[in-house]
Parts: sequence; structure tokens; C-alpha cells
Amino acid sequence: MKNAVSCSLMKKLDQNTIRRIGIPSLVLMERAALKTAEEMEKVLKKTEEKILCVCGSGNNGGDGIAIARILFLHGYHTEIFMAGNLSHMTEETKQQYDIARNYQVPVVNNPQWQEYTTIVDAVFGVGLARPVEGRYADLLHEMNRTSAWKVAVDIPSGVNGDTGAVMGTAFSADLTVTFAFRKAGLCLFPGRKLAGKTVTADIGIYESPDLMEPWYLMDDSDIEKLPPRDPEGNKGTFGKVLAVAGSAGMCGAAYFCASAALASGAGMVKVLTEKENRIPLQTLLPEAIVDCSEKPEGWKKALDWCDVLIIGPGIGKSERSRMLLSWFLEHTSGEKPVILDADGLNLLAENPQWKKFLGKHTILTPHMGEMSRLTGKTIAELQKDRIAAAREMAKTTGAICVLKDACTVTASPDGALWLNLSGNPGMAAAGSGDVLTGVLAGMCCMELGEKLPAPDKAAALGVYIHGRAGDLAAKTKGEYGMKAGDLLPAVSEVTGYGGKYEKI
Repeated sequence: MKNAVSCSLMKKLDQNTIRRIGIPSLVLMERAALKTAEEMEKVLKKTEEKILCVCGSGNNGGDGIAIARILFLHGYHTEIFMAGNLSHMTEETKQQYDIARNYQVPVVNNPQWQEYTTIVDAVFGVGLARPVEGRYADLLHEMNRTSAWKVAVDIPSGVNGDTGAVMGTAFSADLTVTFAFRKAGLCLFPGRKLAGKTVTADIGIYESPDLMEPWYLMDDSDIEKLPPRDPEGNKGTFGKVLAVAGSAGMCGAAYFCASAALASGAGMVKVLTEKENRIPLQTLLPEAIVDCSEKPEGWKKALDWCDVLIIGPGIGKSERSRMLLSWFLEHTSGEKPVILDADGLNLLAENPQWKKFLGKHTILTPHMGEMSRLTGKTIAELQKDRIAAAREMAKTTGAICVLKDACTVTASPDGALWLNLSGNPGMAAAGSGDVLTGVLAGMCCMELGEKLPAPDKAAALGVYIHGRAGDLAAKTKGEYGMKAGDLLPAVSEVTGYGGKYEKI
């Protein structure tokens, strides 16, 4: 697990390194430039390149000037274009400019854009606070129109470092070399797309325990920490999942979430559903128990039996579904993990008084449409700041919020946050969310034995595993042809036995 950072925290860590640790700002700038040049030289060919570093007057521009000087001294045809006002340069940027001039690095005033094979964007860094307009907007448009390979320094100019939003206009990079930590805006779309391939470079800025925010990125090392199966365990000790899912004749969602729970480690799964679904489910998934109880006495037996409850996939919004959700929410009350998904969320939006039954034992899994219904905000409003939307939902409900999107945000009511980098567009298919719900249940089963530290981390890990399963499925099915069912065998392969699996 790695840290993600906000722009404000990155500034604090930078200043902490300079003032408390004692590393001069110019040294950090030099390290940033060296790391960027190093990544670029993995691709560049000396005899064919003409490189232009477009530099602002702030410290991001200083990075760009230093990159130009390093590449020039390494034998590349490299030029500098100062986009910022020379009289407004920071002290470090002015020093870098003077050093570059002393080394006779060419500076151009009217670049012929189509002559360059590589454009380096060092106009604005993470400190950009207002939309890009006027001549700077024209400049970024000009840079984007070129056919050159495009490299961004720390973050593409015009991308909001906290939300990933485009601030008026933004540079579109093929490679972004960011420093110390990945910024949230490089995880969230459209910033993540505009960044292209993102490399996080170590330049000597590290965690400071008294400053860090609990913002994280899961990675493969977290999957490797999954505990091995207890050789003395049995189907009961590995967790029992109850899925209240599927309306009459609509058993697909129930099948997907139940199958995924088994694929991700649950020992037993029972599906509480309509009687019309019994035969199809027993045929599709004979490993699951099918329960068609219609009255609270049967519901209580099923609830007492399970360790983890799923409720919502495919249940519809009938009066019976309303009764089911109300009864289960009231009778769970923090005793066991509850994953509320799909129609369960839509019914919750129509019955906000049920929020009193939620808490940290509850995992809410809304996509943007469901989140819009829960909050009364438009999808466009939510997309402006997905982190804020997820954190507000977690804060107001006391539940864990898994806000599903191209970059899913998992927020805990205690302030912890995870941004997900796994997955691909092929997963945008019917049933994929139901598979995620089942994977979350499987992770909660592991958490029952205190093998994972908390249900919020279990939820974040489930999101990551679901995405990695999508990445694996895409290798054989392709992003256009993937179906939700293709994720199920991939989930088993990713989690593997004892957390050991072949690297994807």
C-alpha cells in the first residue's frame, strides 16, 4: 500500500524536507530533473530528437529548465522556451535559468512547433489555483496540436492536482513523471487520462508522520498479504455469506454476487430470493444454498446463520423488496458486515429514515447514478470532486462508501481514503458491479478472523482485486468482449491460494 497526496500536503512535505530535514530546494529540483531525464532517455534516440522544454516562471519551470540542460549536456538537440514572465521567476528557477545560459543551452522566443519531436510541459505545477485562460490557454492548445511525444513534469499543466478536473484547458501528456508521491489528480479522471503513463520518482521527499493524510493506493503487495487458508478450517470457519438478491425471473445479479463471494474466499453462500429463481440458481450455481423464505421467521434464520450480509442486487423496488430491506437493516444493527448495493441503495434513497441503521459495519457501493439519488446532487456536480462526495457520504452515514467510477474511491467515516488504480474500460458491463459486491463479501469473511485490520481496508482491497481480475480477463477476452462472467475465474486466480498467485 502506498500513499496518495493532496496538493496542500505535497507542499507541506516539500517545505518540511527543505526546512526541517535541511535539503535545499535547488537540490530537490535537480533530483526531479535528473529523474525526469532518466525516464525520458529510456525512449529518446539522440540522432533523431529535437526537444523543446516549455517552462513557466515558478518552480515547475525550474524543473523544466534543468531537464533541458541535462538532456542538452547528454547530447540531445534541446531548446528552452520561457512561457512565464522572466521578471517573475522564483529564486530557484532564476538560478536554473542562469546555469542553463552559462552552459549555452539554446533559448527560443518563437518556436516552430512542428519541428519538435518531443515537448516537455513545465508550465504549471500542482500549485495552479485558477483556470488556464488567455495566452497560456493558447499555448497549451498549441502544444497539444503538435505530433510530438509529450512529457509532463509532475502533473500536466491545467489538471487539478486534487480532483483530476481540467481547469479551463490542460496539456495532454504521453508520460508524466511525478515526484515523491502520486497526486490524487493523477488517479482520478480526466487527469489520469491526460497524464498518460505515470511514473512516481523518488527525489528525497518522504513521509512525515505528523503531516500525512490517510490517503492510500492499494497495490499487488497487498494481495500478497492475504492469509493462507487454515489447514484445520472448514466451510463454516471461512465465512458464511447471505445474499438477499434477485427479483422474480431476474436471477443474474444474485448469481454473480454469490459466485464472486465463493471465488474470493467465502466458505458458504446462501441466496435469499424469489421462488421463481430457485431452479435457475441451483442449475447455475449448485455450490450455493437457495432460500425462498417469504416471512420474517425464515429471514431471521437466514440472518442468524450468516456472518456477512449482502442485500440489494437485482431485488427491484417492489413493496416486498422494501419490506426486506427495512427488516434486514433494522435487525442487523452493527452485529455483522452489511454490503448494500444496487436496488438496496435506490430504496435507501427513497427512505432516508433508514440511514439510522447504518454504521461502520455497512459498506455502501453506489455508482454515480445511485450516488446522485442518495445525495440529491447531479452526476456532474459529484464528478467535480469525487473524493469530497465519497467522504461526505461516509461522514453523514457513518458507513464505508465505495463510490464506483473509473477510479473508485473508498472512504471510511474516520477519514481514511483509498483511490483505486486497477481495472480497465472493459469492466463497464452489466453485472460487473454485482461481482464487486461478492468480492467485498469475500474480503469481509477474511476480516472476520481479524486477519485484515478493518472492514474499510477490506473493502478497498476488494475493489483493487476486482480491478486486477478485470485486467487479467482483458488479456484473454479484450476490453470490448469482456462480460461479468469473465471476471469470476479471474477473481480466483488473482486471490490465489494463500495470497500467492502468478503475477499479472
